[in-house]
Amino acid sequence: MSTVQRNMSLTGEPPKTINTQQKIASFIGLLGLMVLVLAIFNVNFPNKSLWLTAALTAIGGGTIWFSIAAYSQKHAGIKNDGVQFKSLTSKGFWAWIMGISLTLFYILLYWFPQYLGLVQDGDNKGLVALFDPFSKLLNGGPASQWFVYGTLYTLAIVAFGVKFIMKYRHNKYEKLRTFSVMFFQLGFAFLIPELMQRLNSETFSLPYYDLKNIWPLNYYNFEQYRVDDFISAGDVGVGLLIFGVVSIFIITPILTYKYGKRWYCSWVCGCGGLAETAGDPFRHLSDKTQVAWKVERWVIHSVLVFVILMTTAVVHSYLGDDSSKYWLTKDTFLIGVAVFLTIVFAGVWIFKREELQKDARIGSIAYFVIIIALIALHFTTGKTLFLFDPETLRSSYGFLIGAVFSGVIGVGFYPLLGNRVWCRFGCPMAAILGFQQRLFSKFRITVNGGQCISCGNCSTYCEMGIDVRAYAQKGENIVRSSCVGCGICAAVCPRGVLKLENGPLENRISSNEILLGNDLNLMDYVNQ
Repeated sequence: MSTVQRNMSLTGEPPKTINTQQKIASFIGLLGLMVLVLAIFNVNFPNKSLWLTAALTAIGGGTIWFSIAAYSQKHAGIKNDGVQFKSLTSKGFWAWIMGISLTLFYILLYWFPQYLGLVQDGDNKGLVALFDPFSKLLNGGPASQWFVYGTLYTLAIVAFGVKFIMKYRHNKYEKLRTFSVMFFQLGFAFLIPELMQRLNSETFSLPYYDLKNIWPLNYYNFEQYRVDDFISAGDVGVGLLIFGVVSIFIITPILTYKYGKRWYCSWVCGCGGLAETAGDPFRHLSDKTQVAWKVERWVIHSVLVFVILMTTAVVHSYLGDDSSKYWLTKDTFLIGVAVFLTIVFAGVWIFKREELQKDARIGSIAYFVIIIALIALHFTTGKTLFLFDPETLRSSYGFLIGAVFSGVIGVGFYPLLGNRVWCRFGCPMAAILGFQQRLFSKFRITVNGGQCISCGNCSTYCEMGIDVRAYAQKGENIVRSSCVGCGICAAVCPRGVLKLENGPLENRISSNEILLGNDLNLMDYVNQ
């Protein structure tokens, strides 16, 4: 064997061509996609129900068939199949084409839906019109651009979820959480909200409500029109409004304490569901540098502060001033927000200060001072809360974070920046859950450092940019705010070094234990 041949045997080879079944499946899927593209260009399909059914079946069926053909004849286990060599998954030509195409689609979706065929006062055209029969079947009305998006989004999670399950079929945890995100997306995020629209009438009206979305992901949930709609809908609406509040202050902390942020980010969330299924081939593209980690911490917590300020201003704008008429007045609400933030800040600094990095301590003080100062400014000057009109704050947040960050960049840049850019750098829900996970959750990834061979698979395929190998080499438990508990690091480890666990809070964060092979008794002896 020549030197070149030996090197190739060590470093790997470019992926082999796809088999015949995969080619047929790809052709079928592209035919379905072509129908949707032709609809965008206003090609008239006479029997829209038939053509839409055929298109969605072709796309979903082709994807599933491709996945079965790719993995069913292979031994169970992680096979990345030359992902570093493929143009689509290594920032090559096709990655840029896909990234640009997705970005253009999101731009049309958010700001120019008329080019997708949406007509405000009249019959829809183009792509949106193609989905009208399906929309009328579910909610009784014509389609919107959001119905089109929700349908395609759900189809992607279900179809690529099957691919993910086939690829990771040796791992029970991966299969369970993938079934979970498929179930929550199909049922709670798509079918149930659409069917709920059928309940609406002239005397009863519920706003569209994705039951699994929790503030601050659904940052619009406490706007005045939605609160009014909830209250006017009677017991059902008030129940949903109360559920939204309870989810924030009771359900979320309890579940995060028991299971870490993975209960939401990897098992329930639609953003995470798409990232884990359709975005799985791009997980290795996440930036693992220290600079990216520092940027991540400052950016994501700045977004969280932004959404807290915006929500406070929006709620404050429609509350009353007369305490004899309202139990919750503007001043009472602001004082309550200030007291709550003070309690949280004081609790962290009294009980968990040592677990915060230096920049986290500085940042927490800075953010706390900013929020309290702005609230105090309102009481001392009487000017507009936070110096901006609440609608300006809401629209700015909706544009910059809700659209540009979460949609255009968060999904459109999958092939260029990895599949969890939004979750890692922008999602305020991930910031809150990460804060709770770091400080008081029972979740951690335990490490058997003596078995680590430093192959680097864990770090390579960590979608959140965590250098897992650095922890594994030291045998240090992994407790990071950004970790979504996807478990891929454990799934790709050839030695079984990593394990996802829920355990006691004692010694949850400890790097000393591993220095002598995890022998706690011997380590105690040395310390003494």
